[in-house]
Amino acid sequence: MSNQYEDIKQRLRGSICPVITPFKANGDIDFEKQAELIEYQLENGTHGISVTGTSGEPSSLTTEERVQVMENAMKAIDGRVPFAPGTGSVNHDETMYLTKKAEEMGADAAMVIVPYYNKPNQEALYQHFKTVADSVDLPIIIYNIPGRTAQNMTVQTMARLVKDCPNIVGAKESNKDFEHVNRVMLHCGRDFLLYSGIELLCYPMLAIGGAGSISATANVEPAKVAEMHDAWEAGDIKRAQDLHFELMNLNDVLFKDTNPAPVKAALGMMGMIEPVLRMPMGLPSEELQEEIKETLVEYGKLAKQNS
Repeated sequence: MSNQYEDIKQRLRGSICPVITPFKANGDIDFEKQAELIEYQLENGTHGISVTGTSGEPSSLTTEERVQVMENAMKAIDGRVPFAPGTGSVNHDETMYLTKKAEEMGADAAMVIVPYYNKPNQEALYQHFKTVADSVDLPIIIYNIPGRTAQNMTVQTMARLVKDCPNIVGAKESNKDFEHVNRVMLHCGRDFLLYSGIELLCYPMLAIGGAGSISATANVEPAKVAEMHDAWEAGDIKRAQDLHFELMNLNDVLFKDTNPAPVKAALGMMGMIEPVLRMPMGLPSEELQEEIKETLVEYGKLAKQNS
């Protein structure tokens, strides 16, 4: 791996929170609230920030809005932790444009999702990612989430990209097939930055040498998600295991509906945002919202009398 990317490979580790995109009641982006959410993350030990990934509802944003969200986040972070915005899209040219914008504004890396809906074959995926990677001198993190894209990047395709593109430094694997994840690490190299996007695999990912997690749960419980990584790094395996199981009920309830709907409902209950999603997304059922509320009380995020 080229030495020019070694610094970011050392820094871009731990809990990278995929911060949601807050909207006002009328559906406009609430940039002031976004800055407050980022501050909340940094105050609670989060190691890095991402925006406009799946949790940020990128398909509900215009290209211009995505750039504005990235720029506002960059300003709020102010260099305190690494910044790796999501720049991928179903559209190749838009992905190229947003990734170049991320480079121009000084982001530390760009997270590029496997294109969703159109299901490119493996050769097409290779060509798409290689073209994007070759167009910038910016570290690229592949975002593989077959449950939402309907296509899984194979280990062979990922390893080929890593071999041919020195700036492809890692992958967020939102892949429940942990055998696949192990083989990614084997074939892409032990220094490859592998992040879990599956909440119940965040701890197991550390055990095989992963770089950390990009977990939507960190929006709600940033301190414990970050502490799990810190405990592992400090060699306190028992504490890391305990946090893994402590977080399980919250992880479960936040994924009983499509992300980020439960997360936004939770943050709304906590008084941190207006719980607004842009259509076609919508809030969870009243029944699930009540379950989320009870879980937040359990985790000390809401006072019992407010439940």
